[in-house]
Amino acid sequence: MRIKRSVNARKKRKKFLKAAKGYRGTLSRRYKLARQQFYKSGKYSFAGRKEKKSNYRKLWITRINAAARAQGLKYNEFIHGLKLANVNINRKMLSELAIYDSDTFNQYVDIAKKALTTNTQS
Repeated sequence: MRIKRSVNARKKRKKFLKAAKGYRGTLSRRYKLARQQFYKSGKYSFAGRKEKKSNYRKLWITRINAAARAQGLKYNEFIHGLKLANVNINRKMLSELAIYDSDTFNQYVDIAKKALTTNTQS
């Protein structure tokens, strides 16, 4: 007895065409192209999720740098001072403090300045 594949083949094609619904032009209508674009899109989205983390870190560093320079410190000096003072706070939180709670951020800047001055004296 032979096995007829038409139902399964149609189901498979429909699955890819449904996933490719928002693609432009023939990428959403032709099975072969839709399948290729579906896999390519998966690679793009995977890479994008990894890249997003890097982009956010750059944003946080830019914000911290701007706020620290307003207090007379460069970003690298500020971070180095915090490390010398054994202050463990991540860049995301520092960025949020710089935007929404400048008084607390200024306290961190003062801590970093003190740590830098005591380190250069010894």
